[in-house]
Amino acid sequence: MIRSHFDEDLKQLHREIVDMGSFVETAIASAVTALKSYDVERCKEIIESDKKVDEMERKIESQCLWLIARQQPVASDLRQITTALKIITDMERIGDHASDIASLAIRITDRSFFPESEMIFEMAAAAIDMVNSAVMSYVNYDMELAKATEEKDDIVDDYFNKVKHYLADVFSTQPHRMDVAIDYLLVAKYLERIGDHAVNICEWVHFSQTGEHKSTKIF
Repeated sequence: MIRSHFDEDLKQLHREIVDMGSFVETAIASAVTALKSYDVERCKEIIESDKKVDEMERKIESQCLWLIARQQPVASDLRQITTALKIITDMERIGDHASDIASLAIRITDRSFFPESEMIFEMAAAAIDMVNSAVMSYVNYDMELAKATEEKDDIVDDYFNKVKHYLADVFSTQPHRMDVAIDYLLVAKYLERIGDHAVNICEWVHFSQTGEHKSTKIF
């Protein structure tokens, strides 16, 4: 009976992490859409919604600590709880970056100097796809999908380098537009970091199944 209750608690924990992943994925997509359409009201909603991400993190963290303290989980169960604690940290950071992008979107009104701005949106699509795949690898405990998602980080990094090199030219040739160019560069950097957080999630999915993290056996 005790084990049955514990299994249900783990399932509930799993469901809440999936909900959090879906929420932050939507926040990123909304932030990018708001940037593209200069939707100030949507930006404000995204910034405000970051509080909900923080609340989700705190609630799941409390559940994890309660399970460890009260249930004294065995090694395989403890891996699941440890994975949850690590994953929600990355999800919270992804939510922060979505809010950061929304804040920048409010400020970016000059798009005329950046004819290659579509690269930003292509990069965003790749980063959002990584987050979706990372969450799905957790949902299904799918290590093959986790590995494939990690490999996609090279695509996001390549976009970041292209944007960075283009904007570096703007810095030197159009100094009067440096502020907005820096804002675009920050957007690209946040998207690059979102990709990194998706990779982190995948690494913890691997740990949840094997007890290994970055090729190091933990338990």
